[in-house]
Amino acid sequence: MTEFAEKSKALFEEALKLFPGGVNSPVRATVKPYPFYVERAEGAELITIDGDRLIDYVLGYGPLILGHKHPEVLKAVIEQLEKGWLYGTPSKSEVELAKKITKYYHADMVRFVNSGTEATVTAIRLARGFTNRSYIVKFEGCYHGSNDSLLVKAGSAATHYGVPSSRGIPDELTRLTYVLPYNDVEAFEKFMRSHGESIAAVIVEPIIANSGLILPDVEFLKALREYTKSYGALLIFDEVVTGFRVALGGVQELYNIKADLTTLGKIVGGGFPIGVVVGPKEIMENLTPLGKVFNAGTFNAHPVAMAAGLATIGVLERDRSVYETANSAAKTLAETLLTQAEKCGIDATVNTIASMVQIFFTKGPVKNYNDAKASNTKLYVKLHTELLKRKVFIPPSQFETWFTSSAHTSSIVEKTINAIEEAIPKLL
Repeated sequence: MTEFAEKSKALFEEALKLFPGGVNSPVRATVKPYPFYVERAEGAELITIDGDRLIDYVLGYGPLILGHKHPEVLKAVIEQLEKGWLYGTPSKSEVELAKKITKYYHADMVRFVNSGTEATVTAIRLARGFTNRSYIVKFEGCYHGSNDSLLVKAGSAATHYGVPSSRGIPDELTRLTYVLPYNDVEAFEKFMRSHGESIAAVIVEPIIANSGLILPDVEFLKALREYTKSYGALLIFDEVVTGFRVALGGVQELYNIKADLTTLGKIVGGGFPIGVVVGPKEIMENLTPLGKVFNAGTFNAHPVAMAAGLATIGVLERDRSVYETANSAAKTLAETLLTQAEKCGIDATVNTIASMVQIFFTKGPVKNYNDAKASNTKLYVKLHTELLKRKVFIPPSQFETWFTSSAHTSSIVEKTINAIEEAIPKLL
């Protein structure tokens, strides 16, 4: 990035007077000394108001698996805008998108909402209403949005800013949430044997993408499925990040483990605001208007998000090279990061799966929240700064994940490799 991005600096000075911390989502403030402002984006690149072209590995924190401004998504959105963009009544596109989602997640019904947070709020409420129980279980480092019931030992920006919980959440509510270590089968089994009959739901990011990238032990996911079923609790897979990214059927397709409820977002909206709760008829029909678990929203199943999601999934279905290109890019980046760290004698662990990757500056392995927190986060911030100088934008927080897309072609990856080879020696 240009050393003195004067236009961005001036805008940020104005923003500081208008928004808490100058931003509308806290992770955006972690770019130092101030955030850069984007004028436009295309393919794998962001173009800032100061004229810098940055290779983007943030991709809106995951939704843009086709890269920025994909022509088919753009066409679908323009066509929808020409028809109107908010009706207050159902539209055909919501039926079409729901059919695709239920097909790949082997479910009966969906409820469209407007964000991942809304999806997890709705799923938890639904689980409590269906089971007539109050307690839920989550896992350390899993982020499920800014949901009062779940913002306890959360990942993402909550970890970056050292706020494992938030003020403003009543103790009475947090006492209904148990927090257990991720990937610890023994701790989970012991807990369920003692408390299982009082648990409404167990919610988990089956692949954690919000404490950096942390992969599951398959036996851990199997234990979640077995014990929730045994004790009559619902298993909720939060696949807001991983849904349609690691596979068309998400983590559940990769590991052949079926959750009771799934929450989706990001990719299924094609880069527009969306959240989805997915599940079987017997559970989903407890939502209003059929049941007594309330959910409503003016923007639920927004026609523009439906159009963008349909176009995105349509490309994923027709063109398998999307996954091949994105996954290959992530694999190459992971290998380059590890090789360069080893060459420089820097302790590093790189976790990667499909089109997701993250480096932790520690001997590793990184298998849970505590492992991630024990890594050298100052070194990661320095890597972010050095790569930004070389026109490569990675997540500014250690507790996020790099994403690749079909726009991250070999030429883009080669430029990134050169930047990494220059940047990592600067960490010493």
